[in-house]
Amino acid sequence: MVKHVLCLAVIGLAVTASAPRSSVGQPVANVAAPELDSRNPELQADLERVLAEQPFRRLVGRRALSVALVDVSNPGAVRYAGVDDDRMRYAASLPKIAILLGAFDQIDRGRIRYTPAIRRRLEDMIRRSSNRESTEMIRLIGFQSIANTLRDPRYNLYNPLLNGGLWVGRDYGGWVGVWRRDPLHQISHGATARQTARYFMMLDQGRLVSPWASAEMKDILSHPEIHHKFVSGLEQYRPTSQIFRKSGTWKQWHADAALVERDGKKYVAVALLESPNGGSVFSELIVRLDDVIHRPKLPAPVTAAVDVRTVEDALIRTGLR
Repeated sequence: MVKHVLCLAVIGLAVTASAPRSSVGQPVANVAAPELDSRNPELQADLERVLAEQPFRRLVGRRALSVALVDVSNPGAVRYAGVDDDRMRYAASLPKIAILLGAFDQIDRGRIRYTPAIRRRLEDMIRRSSNRESTEMIRLIGFQSIANTLRDPRYNLYNPLLNGGLWVGRDYGGWVGVWRRDPLHQISHGATARQTARYFMMLDQGRLVSPWASAEMKDILSHPEIHHKFVSGLEQYRPTSQIFRKSGTWKQWHADAALVERDGKKYVAVALLESPNGGSVFSELIVRLDDVIHRPKLPAPVTAAVDVRTVEDALIRTGLR
């Protein structure tokens, strides 16, 4: 009990009427969030080709795997592909990215002071997936504030009309407890692949809260300290990749989401899976998705001009005409 009181005292120091919003960057204009409502035919075909291979094919057939892929290499021509990407699934620690967004929304509003201690808490929550720090941040921000931020029209990261999205309805093993499960699927820590992909896309575009806040959040998502799933595959086979990532694991539920930058290309990959072998599946999947983004574009085949009369003469000479 004493330990909890001390923690509250430390957190309480951060809840102040801090500097005005302009001191942490101009907020994003109050406009509707960019959607990923259409699939790029070429990228979609490539993704489906990958998922037609084993073990992915079996998992997709069982509706156990959801995948979203966004090529953000060209900001003016973002390409999207997804498979079962609007299915809301239990996502374990992945929705801690919603707590991260909620924190910076409150910082932007002047309700939380962005101190080195808060920065360390957020790093521990994301890079090490600390349940303790996640629960402390939920206590500091409030469940309702996190939900309001997710539903904010600037982000639209939880929308009942789109089968839900990111949701945080209980703490992570602490003493805050259960708030409420998502109203559509009764999931406490939920996500859809498409909405998670939109989160990382908007992060890359500087559209989450403000350009400054987006940059801070992106830095917090860098240098992951849990080296499994997407990170394991990329570190082994694409070691020069820069990875901005959050994963989640609980029993047979696996989740991973990352913004990956390498060799002039940049993409967002999200996978949600219900299977006991999620770690190895994701390590293989991310390498195949990376290949899709980095696949060289083959030039159109060049057909040599043919003189029809020459062909006809040859056929006559050989007795074939």
